Amino acid sequence: MLRYPRRYLVASALSAGGVILALTGCGSGGSSSGSSKPKENPWQEAKSDKQRATAPEVEPVDLQKLTADNGAFALALYQAVRKTEGNLFYSPYSISLALAMTYAGARGDTESQMAAALHFGLAQDKLHPAFNALDLSLPRDSATKAETKDGQETTGFRLRIANALWGQNDHQFLPAFLDTLAENYGAGLQLLDFKADPEAARSLLNQWVNDQTEEKIKDLFPEGSVTDLTRLVLANAIYFNAAWLHPFTAEQTRDGDFHLLDGSKGTAPMMAETEMFGYAAAEGYQAVELPYDGGDFSMLILLPAEGQFATFEESLDAGRVGSVVSGLRTANVRLTLPKFTYSMRLGLKQTLAAMGMKDAFEPGAADLSGMDGSPDLFIMDVLHKAYVNVNEAGTEAAAATGVVVGTTSAPPPPVEMKIDRPFLFVIRHQETGTLLFVGRVVNPTA
Repeated sequence: MLRYPRRYLVASALSAGGVILALTGCGSGGSSSGSSKPKENPWQEAKSDKQRATAPEVEPVDLQKLTADNGAFALALYQAVRKTEGNLFYSPYSISLALAMTYAGARGDTESQMAAALHFGLAQDKLHPAFNALDLSLPRDSATKAETKDGQETTGFRLRIANALWGQNDHQFLPAFLDTLAENYGAGLQLLDFKADPEAARSLLNQWVNDQTEEKIKDLFPEGSVTDLTRLVLANAIYFNAAWLHPFTAEQTRDGDFHLLDGSKGTAPMMAETEMFGYAAAEGYQAVELPYDGGDFSMLILLPAEGQFATFEESLDAGRVGSVVSGLRTANVRLTLPKFTYSMRLGLKQTLAAMGMKDAFEPGAADLSGMDGSPDLFIMDVLHKAYVNVNEAGTEAAAATGVVVGTTSAPPPPVEMKIDRPFLFVIRHQETGTLLFVGRVVNPTA
């Protein structure tokens, strides 16, 4: 029988999954339900009766600091994972959100280590409302269908962000922890019986994630990631689908050479257009910013000079991205860009431990007592999976941000930017500067 305080309601809920943190209890965490399979309704929820704060009282300086801190983490994480071979793509915003929910239950050295690794510079009482305010500041769905001579095409963008938790149905979590997640992340605790049938629970969660991400994120939980010792899983998912403000014409796409890092050449479908874009060129790189329809989001592409990819990549941090953005000027650009689509999975346990939050992953050392009042919980793993598809019409991804730059003056002769060698890109929100995606393309057809 559940023993939550009277003001904690039982409800039915769904959200989304993109970054998963599984926390495993060393102790029993409560008596077993004795059932042989999860409850018939797997989405029964124990949720604080507090509503999400839709107008959080957050000082502008705190919101600016959170955005800057998230940007610093996004690029620090890039430096930690960039030695992964091949293309790279992840959502630092999704990872930060999921770990922020976990951080709400961290105490002692675990709390201070997580703050340092994640670049959380705000105290907990300010951090969570600031995450709420940042999330509420991001525009959502503006997608519409437009009639063209060739039929219908989608304009605008779709942005979906969701947070969720799944807990063992007889494990007791502290009201203050549930309140924090309800008020600042809109997340309730969905109840499953991991003890009785972890594989059934894993299957349900994978299907749910698949459905919520429009079948782009499959099998987020690999076999063995959910066990009978699992007590809590925290998740965030971001789905983004946006049309370019200036779509490429499919008829102009041609196969062309793409120069690989080892000096060889591959062939990739290369899109082409001449348009007014935000553009910057300095020693060691060119940069171009492609706005999405609606004016809120854009993709910033960073093209290192020939032979300087490794040097430029090593220098990439939040300050470097900021200086590139500040140097953008509207220019007439003759752009050549490869189409690309790929997905990737990152297991972040070792990476985050190396970045400083090692105690959180160690039984006996982890202090997540803010979740349930006990010393038994620790983080078993942090899993992340991301998908991106860039084509003539726009971008589909797990998360994204963007900017629009335009002019009404007559265009000067175009500068040429031929992206026929490895490049990096970020997708960001113009108003806040939030980096939602960071990626690297070393082979667009891999």
